[in-house]
Amino acid sequence: MSSSSRKPSSTANRVVSATPASTLRSRLLAGALAAAVAWAGGATYYLVFHDEVLARFVSQQSAIQYGYEERIGTLRLQLDRVTMEQTASRDGLAQRMAELARRQAAMEARQAAIASLAGDTAPVALPTPVIEATEPAPRALSGPPSGAKPFPTPDALRLRTEAEPSPGRQSARVVEGQVAALEQRLDGLAEAQSRVLATLGLRAGKGAQRLRGLVARLGLDPARFEHERPTGIGGPLVPLSGDAFALSLSEVQRSLAEEARLRRITAALPVRRPLSGEISLSSNFGARLDPFTRGYAMHTGMDMRAETGEPARATAAGRVTVADYNGGYGNMVEVDHGHGLVTRYAHLSAFDVTPGQWVEPGTVVGRVGSTGRSTGSHLHYETRIDGEPVDPVRFLRAADAL
Repeated sequence: MSSSSRKPSSTANRVVSATPASTLRSRLLAGALAAAVAWAGGATYYLVFHDEVLARFVSQQSAIQYGYEERIGTLRLQLDRVTMEQTASRDGLAQRMAELARRQAAMEARQAAIASLAGDTAPVALPTPVIEATEPAPRALSGPPSGAKPFPTPDALRLRTEAEPSPGRQSARVVEGQVAALEQRLDGLAEAQSRVLATLGLRAGKGAQRLRGLVARLGLDPARFEHERPTGIGGPLVPLSGDAFALSLSEVQRSLAEEARLRRITAALPVRRPLSGEISLSSNFGARLDPFTRGYAMHTGMDMRAETGEPARATAAGRVTVADYNGGYGNMVEVDHGHGLVTRYAHLSAFDVTPGQWVEPGTVVGRVGSTGRSTGSHLHYETRIDGEPVDPVRFLRAADAL
C-alpha cells in the first residue's frame, strides 16, 4: 500500500517540473524570432531609405556650413571696409597735418612780417602742433586655406561680431579732436593777425593823413617832395600773389612807407626853435610900423628878444649858403634846407659856420647881436619858400603838432 502510493506522486512531480522548461524555451525562441524580425525590418528599412536619409543629412550639414561661410564672408567684407575707412581716415589726417604744418609756417612768416612792420624785433613763435601717432589698423581677417571648408565655432563668431571700439579707433577719434582743435586755434591766430595788420594799416593811414595835412598847413604842396626817391633799394620785380593777407600786407606797407616818407619830409622842415628856452617876440611877421621911418612896411621875419652872444641854432638840417654881412640884415647866415626852403638868421654878432658847411638841426650858426638895421640885441629869423618870405610862426607851431 505504501509503495504503490509513492510511485504515482514521483511521476506527477516530473510532469510538473517539465512544463516550466518547455515554456522557457518557447519564450527564448519567440524573443529570438522577434529580434530577427526587427533586425530584418531595420535592415530592410535601411536598405530601402538609406540614400534619402543620407541626402537629407548631407543637405542639412551643407546648409549649416554655407551659412557659416556666408556670415564669415560678410564679416570679412565689413572688416575690409572698416580697414579701408581707417586707412582713408589716416590718409586724411596726414593731409590735414601737412596742411596744418604749411599753415603754421605761413603764419610764422606773417608774424615776422607783422613784427617787422610794428618795429618789434622780438621773435614771436606760434605753438607747434604735436599729434600722437594713430595705432596701426587691424589686420584683415585671414581666410581658410585654399580648397578647405571653414567650420567656425560659435565662440569665434561671437568674438568677431562684437561691436566694441578698438584702441585704434579710439586713438583715431582722439587725433581727430586734436587736429580739429589745432585748426580752430590756427583760425583764431589768423584772425588775430588780420586784426593787428588792420590796426597797423589804420594807424599808418591816419598818421600819413595828419602829416600830409600838416605839410599843407605850412603852405607846402606835398607833391614837391614826391620826386625824392629812396636810395640803396632794388631787386627783381616779383608780382604779389592773390593771397588776401599778402594784399593787405602790401597795403599796410604802402601806408607805412607813405607815413615814413612824410615823417622824413616833416623832419627836414624848419620847425625847431632858433633860440633855447621860451621865445619872446618883439615884432611879428607882416606889416608893421618901421622903427626907423615910423611908416608901415613889410617885416619879412619875426624878431625874438635875446641877449648878445646867445647862440642861434639851425632849425633844420641843410647847407649854409651865406655867412656874411648883408646890408640891413647885418651879419646874416642863410641855410638852404632843400625843396625851396630857406631860413635866415640876421643881426648876428658873430658867425659859427662857413658857406658850404652842412649843419644838423640844433647846430649853432652864430651869436645874437645887433648888427645892421637894428635898434637893439635880438634875433631876426626868416623862413622862405621858393624865395618868398612866409610867417615862421606856422612852422614853429607845427613842432607842437609833431
